[in-house]
Amino acid sequence: MSNGVVLESASTLHGQLQRGLGRAARRAADRRGAGEYVYDCVRRDPRQDRQCESRRLYYARLIVDLELPAGPVAEHLFDPSDHLEPADHWEHGDHLEDGDHWEHGGPSDPCGGDDGRVDLALGVLADLVRLSRREAAAPLRRYAEEGAQWFDAVEELIGLADPSLTAGLDELVAARCDDSDLTLLVPSRPNPVIEAWAARQPRIAEALARRREAGRAARRTVATAPGRDGHSDDELLDLARRRGEGAISAIFELGRRRAPALLDLAEELLPRDDRDPGPSRYGGAVCRALREYGPGTVPRARVWAAGGRGARADMGLSILARYGTRQDVPLLMDRLRTTLERREWRAAANPVEGLGRLRAGEAVPLLKAAWTESTYAYLRPRILTALTRTAPHTAEAYAVEGLWDCEEGVRREAARCAPLTRETRIRLQRLHHDGAEETGVRTAAAARLMT
Repeated sequence: MSNGVVLESASTLHGQLQRGLGRAARRAADRRGAGEYVYDCVRRDPRQDRQCESRRLYYARLIVDLELPAGPVAEHLFDPSDHLEPADHWEHGDHLEDGDHWEHGGPSDPCGGDDGRVDLALGVLADLVRLSRREAAAPLRRYAEEGAQWFDAVEELIGLADPSLTAGLDELVAARCDDSDLTLLVPSRPNPVIEAWAARQPRIAEALARRREAGRAARRTVATAPGRDGHSDDELLDLARRRGEGAISAIFELGRRRAPALLDLAEELLPRDDRDPGPSRYGGAVCRALREYGPGTVPRARVWAAGGRGARADMGLSILARYGTRQDVPLLMDRLRTTLERREWRAAANPVEGLGRLRAGEAVPLLKAAWTESTYAYLRPRILTALTRTAPHTAEAYAVEGLWDCEEGVRREAARCAPLTRETRIRLQRLHHDGAEETGVRTAAAARLMT
């Protein structure tokens, strides 16, 4: 089975559902065949970045609202291809039409199976359980017992925090997992499933104890971490350049001090253009330190941003997005226009953020186009924030749509600024009372309903 994805036009309901747009969720009930589009999206995960983008709750809500059965999602889990070798899944590679192309990461399990094939389906089933569709728990449990990516299903069941759904599963988990895997299964917060398992399985109890001790050790390390206040800027710079023990903390200390030496170090460690490999571990630390450096980086950032398309130019653009002035609007506009023309959606994030912060009204047409066309849903929270700052009246329609969006950040921002009408009040009430919703969205919806 090929895991190919064909991205439909943003003007179609199918294409809008693939992008996770709120307008599609609002239209779906009135369109015959919408349910098959939802199932297709679950079967053929349309996300460009599975780590950042969210679709699971979006599709789970559509299944509930359209009164669709969970059966087709379960059938996808148990497709015969589930136990094929990875090469069989990835023989043809992913493909996108409509001008968009990306590569998903390969399967993480060398023993067989494609974790990306079922990742979204597992999440949708788990969120259906949270939405009181308890029948979705049975295939999730069965897949944890029989599926190729059983570990991911176990994680979802643990996340549901309902011991009644996992009774007896602890024996299978303890038998299949080594100690490191068991530790990975233990959530950072107290969890009734793990607590129940630990009472019956000594190895799971040991994993729980290890995770708790690791948390305490991390807190002690943060509390007692030695500072480098006694070192001069030159000593810290020398330590960072040697790239040995203490180099990372030296870089962060230079950033904390807002030392000009950090800017020189950035020019040494960050690639000059996109033909060079990405930044090293130390270059990544420099990037993190520079983000908190402040407006003092702007003159150097202007030079970097104008100098190419590598990591150094990207860092310059990131700094200008955060600290630039109206002087930088033409550069940000040019970069946004270029990224949209090339459909490099992730690269549009910094220009969008900067133009929104600077309230650049000339960016509004590009922002509106990016909202609809982008295949990278994680960009939309930035677009909505930028629209509310640059064109509040225009942003109202997008904020209303955003209450149905797939991205938590969009729903949270929309809850804060969408105009209050009968329709939006009903939607805000649902977001507030929905136990499957993210805490930040529920809080924003509750606060807005009080206004």
